[in-house]
Order: sequence, then C-alpha cells, then structure tokens
Amino acid sequence: MLTINNLTKSFGRFRALDNVSVQLDEGQVVALIGPNGSGKTTLLKCILGLVIPDSGDIQLKGQNVLYHWGYRRSIGYMPQIGRYPDNMRVRQVFEVIREIRNSDETPDTELMEAFGVPQFENKMMRTLSGGTRQKVSACLAFLFNPPVLILDEPTAGLDPLSVEILKDKIQREKQKGKLILITSHILSDLDELTTHVLYLMDGKIRVHQSMDALKAETGEGKLNRAIAQLMKQDAHATH
Repeated sequence: MLTINNLTKSFGRFRALDNVSVQLDEGQVVALIGPNGSGKTTLLKCILGLVIPDSGDIQLKGQNVLYHWGYRRSIGYMPQIGRYPDNMRVRQVFEVIREIRNSDETPDTELMEAFGVPQFENKMMRTLSGGTRQKVSACLAFLFNPPVLILDEPTAGLDPLSVEILKDKIQREKQKGKLILITSHILSDLDELTTHVLYLMDGKIRVHQSMDALKAETGEGKLNRAIAQLMKQDAHATH
C-alpha cells in the first residue's frame, strides 16, 4: 500500500534520513518509534509531501506521490500540535475543512460524537484546552474516512477516558483494513494496537518487524520493554 524506496534527506550536514526503504500494508498499525533526532518527523513529512526528499521515492497504491498532491486525499493526518485560527469557533473549523476538502465521502462523525464535540462546538478555538484541541485534531483526521491514517503523538494531552475512546476507534479502523502509522513516546498506549514496529536510529531503519516477532526476539511482552532491549543492544554495539 505504502512503499518507500531508498529515501534520503539531509539538512545541511545533518542526514535526517539515510537510504530508508520499507513496505507498509493495509490492515497494519505501525508504531514509528526511535530516539529524538532519529528521523521520524522527517519521514512523516516526506510521506505528507511537506518535505521533498533529496533522493528516493514514495509510492501510495503504486503511484509516485512526488508532485502528485492528489494522493493526500487518501491520508488522514493528526499533527502532534494542531494549529487553528484562534478567532474561529470549533464548528467553523470543521465547516471550513469540509469545504476545502469537498469530498463526496460520507463524513465519519463517530469520534465527534464519542468526544462530545457538539457540546463545545460553539466555543472559540482560543478558549480550548490542549486536550480538547487534540480531540478536534483527532476528529479531523478520521472525518473523511481515509485509507491511510498518520497519527503523531495522538494521546498527548488526552484524559484517560478519551485515550481509550481513541484507541477503540483506531482498533475499529484497523479491522476495516486501513493502514495506520502512529508515533508516540507513551509506548504503553500502543501495546494493544500495534501490529508492526518501525524503529529508526540515526536516520536508518534499525528494526522493521511484527510485534510478535519483536516480542519473541527480545523475550519481552510489552512494547516499551522490547524497545528498551533494542536500545540496550544498540548501546552495546556502539561501544
């Protein structure tokens, strides 16, 4: 579904991505993890078309995405920090996005209902807490029923109940055969969701394997413990 071939991107002398190649398929929930500066954000921005790679290519459903921006309609994106006009009401943000998107797809408002968006839709965006802004961002990501979802730190700032609501929604979308790519520093939130792990280190893929294979390799049942084992192995390898 999403194929990345020999992707390289440098910023000055810093090589953020170093010949990255990976195949991600429908029905997978992929945890994109790695230490700060590992290349996660650059990889996401390349997929979204916000950063143009120096070399290599990205294909979605067999179509090269570079300069063919129509593919973005197939992606729902939840940024780590959503930026919205302060002087707009919540309902106006949804109205504007729907008008811009101009989609024939029946809107998926399931998450809006679960988060109680109708109860605060007349509030100004500037008055919302960080967690409530996260809810708006999550609802927008799922709104147009895209086959690919990219969720950047989706649970940050959410209360425990909202985290569970979002996780349940992700689980249902996975069962529909969607490809879901998630970054998070709260690895415990990903345990029940993740089917595959993509671990970046210094702009290179250190690990890309299924959760079952990772657990078997490390002898750990939890994602955070399995990743800790990988990081220890990396530390030993460099000394």
